[in-house]
This record gives sequence, structure tokens and C-alpha cells, in this order.
Amino acid sequence: MRDTRESRLLLVLLIAIAFALITVDIRGGEDSPVDGARQAAATVFGPIENGVSGAVDPIGNAVSAVRESGDRHDRLAELERENTALKAELGSDDRSRSRLKQLDDMLKISGRGQYGIKGAQVIAIGAAQGFSWTITIDAGADDGIERDMTVLNSDGLVGRVTTVGPDTSTVLLATDPDFTVGTRMEATDELGFASGQGDRPLRVELLNGKAEIKKGDRLVTFGSQADKPFVPGVPVGVVSRVDPSGGGLTRTLSVTPFVSFSKLDVVGVVVQAPEKDPRDTVLPKKPKPTPTPTVTVTVTPSASADGLNQQEQ
Repeated sequence: MRDTRESRLLLVLLIAIAFALITVDIRGGEDSPVDGARQAAATVFGPIENGVSGAVDPIGNAVSAVRESGDRHDRLAELERENTALKAELGSDDRSRSRLKQLDDMLKISGRGQYGIKGAQVIAIGAAQGFSWTITIDAGADDGIERDMTVLNSDGLVGRVTTVGPDTSTVLLATDPDFTVGTRMEATDELGFASGQGDRPLRVELLNGKAEIKKGDRLVTFGSQADKPFVPGVPVGVVSRVDPSGGGLTRTLSVTPFVSFSKLDVVGVVVQAPEKDPRDTVLPKKPKPTPTPTVTVTVTPSASADGLNQQEQ
């Protein structure tokens, strides 16, 4: 396209339309008028993301060395190809073992909570539109995934499904500022609501402003009506700070999530809720406190002190 006044005007118009759509999408939340377009995009681009993820996966790829032609380079190129393939194979084994462990730990959590889950792998980070904290997983409607299903991993709550395509789904992470989930304190049963704050700890508002809470207390999901979007008993996090009550109706907590959101790989979508609330049974065992070493000091009388005592006698 030639750089003309009309082309520059068209470019400015397209940019203005893009910003307008982003603003409408953000303000619309779950009822955004562009949600239909987003679902259509998931249908079109989901298989592409899945394919690209498979293409760059180190489990099935090795980088070939490129060398100049000639007899004196042939052996070097062959050795480098073999070395690269061996490194890729070793890396594949390590990654496979890591994924198998994640899957095994996640199955143990689902067993304790009696959740029916569908395993999936994270294939993309971020959304096609907007600025949400999201991931894309390689499971969709064809796998029984529906909108507003709970997503967890071997550590605890990951988020909830927001958009579903045939082969992929978008998951809103618990760290997103638009994310809210009902919580229940371990043992005390104090109820509250946890909200995402990006890369900062979760913010939890307890309904009881006089609740006795201390650092290190743990929370699980309270559960939603008809178990959507959240099933009960999923580990959420650990209290890292308690704000002074100040006589208010609620009490604010900072909670460090159990899940490391920068290392998401294997996740599970809860496709079948438990028949009864698992309450605190899914929480991991509390670590045993490290014993504080004690030092015993024995005082031995010095030789000069013994001589002085003998003179006095």
C-alpha cells in the first residue's frame, strides 16, 4: 500500500476501532458482546496453537546442525547431529518424567476429593483479545469440557474455564483481577471471597471482621451452587499477612497461592463434582516444625579459682 493521506487515515481508523473493541470487551466481562467472536477465534485458532505447541515441543524435536559442504566437515556435522539428538532425547525423558509425576500427584488430589477430572496440557499463555491472565489448554468440547468448570493441578486451584472450542479451552487464572472465588478457612470454617491481584498475593475478604486468623492458616474453595464454576474443597493458598480488623465488617487477608502460575504444565478440568464436600481432606499435610537446637553450656572451675579456694581454707 502506498503511503498516501487515505492510507494513513485508514490506519488511524483501524487503530481506533481496535482500542474501542478492547475497551468494550474489558468492561463487558463475562457478558462481553465480543464473546461470540472470541469463541469463534478459539474454534479457528485452537488447532493452530495445538499444532504449533507440538511442533516446538522438545520431546519430539531435535535441532539439526548446518555445516558447509566438503569432506573435512562431514564427520563434524554428523557428530553434532548425533549430539543434538542425544540431548533432545535426554531432555524428553526428563520432561516426560516431570509430567508423569505431575499427573500422578494430580490424580492423588482428585482421589482424595473424589473429583472426576479430564487431564490437559497448557499449550499457550495469554488471550487473543484483552489483557486477562489466561492459559489455553489442549482439551475442549470434544473432550467433555464446558464453560465454568473448575481447573486444578497437583498443587491446588488454577482457575476456571471461560471459553470452549472443539479442541481447546481458555482458562481464567486465579491471579486475574476479575477472578473471584468463595473460600473457607481450614478448621475454623470462616467464609470469605478471594480475588486475584496479578503477580501479587490473592486478596481475601472474610465475612467475619472479628475472625481470629494468623499467618500460616490455609484456605480451600467453598464451592458454588450446582458446583459451577467451583467445586468445594480445592486448596487455594496460605495466609501470608493479616490486616488489622479496625472494627470493620470484614477482615482482609493476603494469601499466597499453592499453585505456581509461572510453571503451569499439566492441569485437570473437573468434569464431575464430588458427591459430598471433601472439606479439608485435599489439603496437603502440614510440614512438621523444625526443632530449635538447644545449646548446653557447662562451666568448669579454672585452676586459679581452685588455688584461691585452698588458700582460704
